[in-house]
Amino acid sequence: MDEIAETPVNSAAAMPPVLRRYKSEVLREALRKMILVRRFEESAEQAYMRGFIHGTMHLSIGQEASAIGATLPLTDADYITSTHRGHGHCIGKGADPKRMFAEFFGKETGYCRGRGGSMHIADVKRGNLGANGIVGGGMPIAVGAALSVKRQRKDSVVMCFFGDGANNEGAFHESLNFASIWKLPVIFVCENNKYGMSMSVKRSTAVPHIALRAAAYDMPGFTVDGNSFATVLEASEQAVLRARSGDGPTLLECETYRLRGHSKSDRNRYRTRDEIDEWSGRDPIVRFEQELVSYGVLNDAELVTLREEVEGQIQEGLDFAQASPSPELSDLTRYVYTETSAQPDAVGSKQ
Repeated sequence: MDEIAETPVNSAAAMPPVLRRYKSEVLREALRKMILVRRFEESAEQAYMRGFIHGTMHLSIGQEASAIGATLPLTDADYITSTHRGHGHCIGKGADPKRMFAEFFGKETGYCRGRGGSMHIADVKRGNLGANGIVGGGMPIAVGAALSVKRQRKDSVVMCFFGDGANNEGAFHESLNFASIWKLPVIFVCENNKYGMSMSVKRSTAVPHIALRAAAYDMPGFTVDGNSFATVLEASEQAVLRARSGDGPTLLECETYRLRGHSKSDRNRYRTRDEIDEWSGRDPIVRFEQELVSYGVLNDAELVTLREEVEGQIQEGLDFAQASPSPELSDLTRYVYTETSAQPDAVGSKQ
């Protein structure tokens, strides 16, 4: 891969081997994407509070290292399935924030022409098979996509994101079992943010680590620090290599934390302020920034410039969304079912 190369190590700090394998610009781009995810969601939250966005949304603020670290080893030929908390996965797979904002605003220029909103963004051209409002709903889809890849003898892999709440759904167990039997090229990535809505994972799940459930389906299972970009990246690399080599699926559990509530209607009555503050101190973006500065990958001035670039991209996206046209009332029933006559770039077009 062109982006892989030995990166010079600052003598003041020993860079992890997994990061040394990537060019400095790739690591800076990974940090930029993490910041972009954070600012996209903060800006979407502000737009919601101002009445520009309706409905609800599920924010992944605090989980950025999991999304960007896991997706970095993927290529344009690979696929992902996402969750209702999937904005980071979208950006990790190369989505354009302008079209994401347009989708939030319910505009025709959005990824799903404004019909999907926050929980149903898809970008099939880049391998994003879509977010899903059903808990665990993306898991069977990922397995089906991986079976298709294997039957077509393609080199692609499928990365399936899901939350800790999904690990007690029947779809979880059925998907892992099927994927293992057929040795499918799928990586199951559990973003364990400690709560399924308001239920603590400690109260809902019998095992102390969700990755332990991999043993029941004869596949490797790893629990990693989901707030450490390097740790997530290394585990993802191994799982992607295993899948691409034909050795079958892996269950990767990223232990992380959502700093916001489950959704916009969550009043956070089941968590303590101390717990939230403790996890705020483990902010994955601040952590990765400090690491890259200490490794000599970028300096403080370059970090300021990077953040300014993100702010410009966010404002450009908001302006684009606000200026974009809303769907016509006469198109209410369009794109509801797959039609062979639909335009190639339309949602629901013939595949």
